[in-house]
Parts: sequence; structure tokens; C-alpha cells
Amino acid sequence: MTFPTRIGFDDARAILARVAADRRLPAERVALARSHGRVLAQDLVAAIDQPGFDNSAMDGFAFRHADLAADGETTLRLVGEQFAGPAGDRAVGPGECLRITTGAPLPAGADTVVMKENTGLDAERVTVRVPPRPGQHVRRAGEDVRVGDALLSAGQVLTPSRVALAAGQGMDRLDVARRPTVAVFTTGDELVEPGLPLRPGELYDSNRELLMGLLRADGFEPVAWPRLPDDPDAVATALRHAGHAFDVVITCGGVSAGEKDHLPELFRREGVIHFWKVRMKPGMPVLFAGSHSALDNPGSGGLGDALFLGLPGNPVSVLATYLTLGRTLLDELQGRTDARPRLRARLRAPWRKTHDRLEFLRGRLACADDGALCVEPNPADGSHRMRAAADSDALIVLGEGALTLDAGAVVDVLAY
Repeated sequence: MTFPTRIGFDDARAILARVAADRRLPAERVALARSHGRVLAQDLVAAIDQPGFDNSAMDGFAFRHADLAADGETTLRLVGEQFAGPAGDRAVGPGECLRITTGAPLPAGADTVVMKENTGLDAERVTVRVPPRPGQHVRRAGEDVRVGDALLSAGQVLTPSRVALAAGQGMDRLDVARRPTVAVFTTGDELVEPGLPLRPGELYDSNRELLMGLLRADGFEPVAWPRLPDDPDAVATALRHAGHAFDVVITCGGVSAGEKDHLPELFRREGVIHFWKVRMKPGMPVLFAGSHSALDNPGSGGLGDALFLGLPGNPVSVLATYLTLGRTLLDELQGRTDARPRLRARLRAPWRKTHDRLEFLRGRLACADDGALCVEPNPADGSHRMRAAADSDALIVLGEGALTLDAGAVVDVLAY
């Protein structure tokens, strides 16, 4: 069976998006308090005006603007008070005013509010010393939202302000996309759990914590499975079990062309490889696969219904491929339409790229004295050099083809 290999980065992302769109996860209804960070699965339309009534924007006194003197100060008679809460029945007549607090309903007859600081109070007489404009300090009903207004769209991420907008409409539950369940595997006989002694040739397993942390930071609840040995039968058995229990299975290592890289052969034999190897650095051997029959006959394939994303084993490759491809897969499964932010920054040092692949170079963001965003490239660009990633906070996107960039050149960056 043939499959795309050594494809361009944009082609890989397009394949991920297309396959995930065909497998979009269903919606579920959750309490408002549990909706933060989720992807909205319904369009929201305003059912009430916001504000629902004319109200005061300040602590002060409500009155009729027509009662103000043409010049100089004006004295009004204080006839009551209106605090935030249920509206009273006291109207404001000619020459009268009502004490009012922020958010309180504007009493009948009044059309303007003067700030308390701009008045003088003597018993039941209020002197307006700084006359406000007509209608000043009054929030009009519906000036923010009117009934029937489109508020939010399906696919948007529910930020705190968006959740607050829904709460202001009285909504206590929202339809959101179900979050994908994710299984995480690291592979290789050379890997040892942190805390245990190392023998010559062994490495501590850092990829598990890296990938689990990235997923948790994006709001997922991944499950880390035991490390996979370099044994094809053990690998196949574990991935079959995970493939039947999770929406997405992400592996680290085992996707190159070495003697111990068993994943490509497993997916050739038992699944469908959507692509293998992408013209990117780091992360070229990344693999995306699924079951033969997951789309046409869910549950029947040996590998289950999961989608499999095989990341390379070098830790910086894990970082780059998750941030750029893994997120695409997980976002599309939820129908997310909000684009991940991509910034533009000026290089603080020159950089030369001699290879043809798209490159994600580690860098550190800073703000110049003139306010421009800048990024300092890290010269330790090897895919095994995790310290460079730890010292950085962004990936600098360097396009395909050889490049020579001077200091000050503007580049795309992905903050992490």
C-alpha cells in the first residue's frame, strides 16, 4: 500500500485536518463552571438585552438634565435613593434628584447622573458644581447586547470573558466538543525511569514528562502507558489495546528506519499510514496513521478506532511536532476554529539555514526599547539538545529552502 512520504509541512497539516474533520468528536453539555477552555459546539444568540435596563455608571445623583442652570451651579432637592438591586417606585420630578449607586436602575424621570465628587451636599440639598453632559454616566439598556445578537460561534474556545458573556445571558450549561482521550507511549530499551540508576548506554525518559506536560497545559487529561520495549509483538499488543480505548494515541520514538523502529511496519500491516516523514526540522520521521476500517466500520479494526501520531524520539522533535502537528490533530477533532497565535518578531542575531526543510528553531522572546518584539535564536539547534528548548520560549519558523537572514529580519514565531 502506498502512502504520502517526505511531504511538505503544509501538506501534512492539511492531511491531519482532513482526517480529523471526518472523525470530529460529538458534543456534550457541561455546567458553565466546567466549560472554561473548552471548544464551543453551538452558536449562542442573545436572549436578553445587556444591560437589561438603564442604570448608573457612577455613584452620584440622578436628575433631569433640563433642570441644570444655563451657567454656574445648580441646586436640586434630594428626594430619595436608589441602590443597585430591585428598582424603586420613586420618580424624579422637576428640580429633584435621587442618590444613586453604580449599577442601580435609573429612576423614572431622570436622564443623567452627576458624579458624587462633582457635587456638594447640605442636608437635603445637592449642588451640582461640575455639570455633566446630557445622558452622561448612564448605561442604556441593550447598549452592549440586544436580543437576537450573535454572541459566540461554534468552534470558538471558551475564554473566561466568553464564559462570562454566556453567564450574563443566564446560561448555566453549554454544549461543548468532547475533549479527545489521549494515550501516551514512550519507546526504547534504552529508557529508564527518573530516579533509578543508569547503566552505560541508558537514558532517563524525559519525553514522557515533556509530552504529558504539553497535553495537560492544553487542557487534556492524558494517560501515560508503560514504556514500550523494542519488541514488535509487545508494541503491537499495547497499541491494539490503546487503540480500542482512546481517541488518540501518541508515541515517542520508533518511527525512523532503524532495526528497532517497529511502528511503520506495524501500521503498514494493520493500519493505514496517512503520511510518514515530513520535510521539517526537527521531527522529520513523524508518522500519522489509523485503522483500516475505523471510518467505514468503527470498532472492527485490530488497531481500534484511534488515530495514531508517532513522534520522533529526540526530545526537541517531540516538542516541535506536538506544538505544530499534534495540536492541529487535537484541535480539528474538536472543531476548533480559533487559530493558534503566531507572532512576528525581529531576529536579534543573524542566522543562516543551509538545508531545504522547514525549520523550527528554538529562540527566546524579548521586547526592544522601542517596543518591537524580538527573538534571540539559540545556536544549540540539535534535536537532542533539550537544554536549548528549556532556555527558550518560542519556536522560530524558518521557511523551506536555504536562507540567510540578517539581524533585524522579521520572522514568524510560535510561543510556548
